[in-house]
Amino acid sequence: MREALAELLSWWESGTPFALATVVATSVSAPRQPGAVLAVNAAGEALGGVAGGCVEAAVYDTARRVLTTGEPVLETYGLSDDDVFAAGLTCGGTISVFVQRIDRAHAPDFPAVATTVQAAEPVAVATAIAGSARLGARRAIWRDRALGTLGAKDLDTAVTDDGRALLARGQSGKRRYGPAGERRCGTVTVFVQSLLPPPRMLVFGAIDFARAVTQVGVFLDYHVTVCDARAVFATRRRFPEAHEVVVEWPHRYLRRTTVDPSTVICVLTHDPKFDVPLLVAALRTPAGYIGALGSRRTHADRLARLREAGLAGDELVRIRAPIGLDLGAHTPAETAISIAAEIIQNRSQRSGQPLSTTAGPIHG
Repeated sequence: MREALAELLSWWESGTPFALATVVATSVSAPRQPGAVLAVNAAGEALGGVAGGCVEAAVYDTARRVLTTGEPVLETYGLSDDDVFAAGLTCGGTISVFVQRIDRAHAPDFPAVATTVQAAEPVAVATAIAGSARLGARRAIWRDRALGTLGAKDLDTAVTDDGRALLARGQSGKRRYGPAGERRCGTVTVFVQSLLPPPRMLVFGAIDFARAVTQVGVFLDYHVTVCDARAVFATRRRFPEAHEVVVEWPHRYLRRTTVDPSTVICVLTHDPKFDVPLLVAALRTPAGYIGALGSRRTHADRLARLREAGLAGDELVRIRAPIGLDLGAHTPAETAISIAAEIIQNRSQRSGQPLSTTAGPIHG
């Protein structure tokens, strides 16, 4: 939703109602995960996607109908049958999509949620998608407040607690409650969508390879910061796609900035006076990925310097170096793709092998 938010907010501000179709459950090899959205406005314009093209046309038609009636619906799609006109997932699996009208009457919380997401702050939206509660009832949940109601005070309290727990874990999913928030019976089904700030990518070293890595990082929806101590290289003109360009010694910047397990650190400086203190600082953070550019000989020298700086073997194995997967990359663009592939593989903990040589679910 974050990618389409600016346009959705402009629809809201102009008084243009739209239908929001949200994936609320999937199984097996469904192409999109819960939280994926397709928005359709009264003029027939569409943003986003829910199924990689498999059932988009059917969901679009449902969205147009919901815009007209104002009545939300929950639709489930499975493997398409022998009817060539049937909407189904040709890749297999199932996908459940909840479609609701968004306007001032049906979703008064929307601008507050949108503003929070644009400010890169976390928020969760809980929506009643089935059962005895009013379908489409919404409750926006922040760490310190909540807005909207699902129809009962105790239900709101239970959903708020669970929503904050899901938000803290960065997860979206369905929860079932009784009409008064009881967790042992399931007369009300609520989908909680966690909307989190984009993960950070810290690119150190304002070289030509860094420009390509920055472009790929932005494409992958990271918040990208480029940092280099050399002001002549770390400029907005050289890195127009970056969200931030910082002129500072890399290790000093890293020590004062926020790093969490979703953070990616790419060390591209390729110079020991920058690399060694930077990697010492990086290995003392919870960053989920730390990669360093350079040849095997360069990295062997780098490891020796890091051991002299007091780092142990169990710390050094966290460094992905030479950075990237073995794709035969040569150009900055190819190298950036190999780095992006390794970041994805590290995050998903998949094999990194060609899918044609593996078995089992594609999406895990």
